[in-house]
Amino acid sequence: MSDWNPSEYLRFEAERTRPAFDLAARIEVEEPRAAVDIGCGPGNSSRALRARWPLCSMLGLDSSPAMIERARSAYPADEWRVADAAGLEAAEAFDVVFSNAALQWIPDHDSLVPRLFAAIRPGGALAVQVPRFASMPMSEAIDAVAASPRWRGSTAGCADNFTYHGAEYYYDLLAHRASRIDLWETLYCHVLPSPGALVDFIRSTGLRPYLDALSGDGLKAAFEAEVLAEVEKSYPLRADGKVLFPFHRLFFIAYR
Repeated sequence: MSDWNPSEYLRFEAERTRPAFDLAARIEVEEPRAAVDIGCGPGNSSRALRARWPLCSMLGLDSSPAMIERARSAYPADEWRVADAAGLEAAEAFDVVFSNAALQWIPDHDSLVPRLFAAIRPGGALAVQVPRFASMPMSEAIDAVAASPRWRGSTAGCADNFTYHGAEYYYDLLAHRASRIDLWETLYCHVLPSPGALVDFIRSTGLRPYLDALSGDGLKAAFEAEVLAEVEKSYPLRADGKVLFPFHRLFFIAYR
């Protein structure tokens, strides 16, 4: 896929960052010395950790050079590396391993999540938030358009870019490793100005693999237009002309 567009991603910075602050607030680790943010993006999620623990050493990892460049520019006091979760060095250990809305882009959670848990020190925590996007009407709208005769040849396999699991999966994966596990789900009801804003919201995330599979701005715009037509069926205008975008997210914290 193409590199990420930090400016497009940050158009909805408040909505994307709120879960990071909610996750950081629930971590029961006192005065961690070192934390790593897996899939840190442009640094907005790491800001939640910095706000909670100002003296903690902070490392952000992301596979996108554009995202890391934006993070370095915005938060020069912290360390940023172009790397994915596999970029953690074997000798490195952290009091908090944190990831906000990033693990869904990485396959094979059977090996990924235990590897991340192994990177925390005794008394530390693995804290993760992942969208439950596959269960949302927005995801169903994209799937319906991608499966239509016009698009299925170009978009075949795009859904394979995402990995989604439920709370039971992560509990079973970590139960015999962790001393304690905290899991919860939250439904954020974002208030957006129009149905078109819903498509804007997911253009740089859930729509990204599909748009990258299409050649030319004309095809991309046509695909988005069909997605919007589907979206309008599930997300009606409210009394004031705005749209509610319920966004379902799963959180878990595993303690060593």
